[in-house]
Amino acid sequence: MKFFIDTADIEEIRAAHDMGLVDGVTTNPSLVAKSGRKFTEVLKDIVALVDGPISAEVVATDAEGMVAEARELLQYHPTNIVIKVPMTGEGLKATRVLAKDGVRVNMTLIFSPLQALLAAKAGAAYVSPFVGRLDDVGHDGMQGVDEILTIFENYGFDTEIIVASVRSPLHVLKAGLVGAHICTIPFSVIMQLTKHPLTDVGIERFLSDWNKSQK
Repeated sequence: MKFFIDTADIEEIRAAHDMGLVDGVTTNPSLVAKSGRKFTEVLKDIVALVDGPISAEVVATDAEGMVAEARELLQYHPTNIVIKVPMTGEGLKATRVLAKDGVRVNMTLIFSPLQALLAAKAGAAYVSPFVGRLDDVGHDGMQGVDEILTIFENYGFDTEIIVASVRSPLHVLKAGLVGAHICTIPFSVIMQLTKHPLTDVGIERFLSDWNKSQK
């Protein structure tokens, strides 16, 4: 399973990248706003650091506007930039146009397997089901991911699933167990993945034994 980092904080991206845990990056307008920087500046820094898929989201709501924004975003890196488009009728139109031109699209705000199917049929390279937000309203987000995988396998779609809205290590574990292609993970959750109380206890014991042996 590939790990993307879900952030617009360049220092978080650099820290995860140094650990070898960044196969790609996903951003969105909310994450960029939290960074306190201009979107163009953030994108330039990410492109310079990460050699992998970098999802940059459009903010237009009409297909024509989405395609126009996509053309501008692709100037930052024609091969690594992935255009992030919302799951709407206009988003599907834009995805179809972009996909025909060989542009990779990440269709975001997916909340049902049928939405994912529509995105794949439109030519999306990636779909992003939001598991955490589904869990918040009483649905099993990971069950939806499993169903999307089954549909894609049934019909031979090449579209990859990016498990998004990840809230905890358990989401990452379940994504791996069902065979999701990608998990996009906040930096705080990545750091949680590195930790276990028994690891800390083991290190303390090793160091204690080592110090005793040196006396």
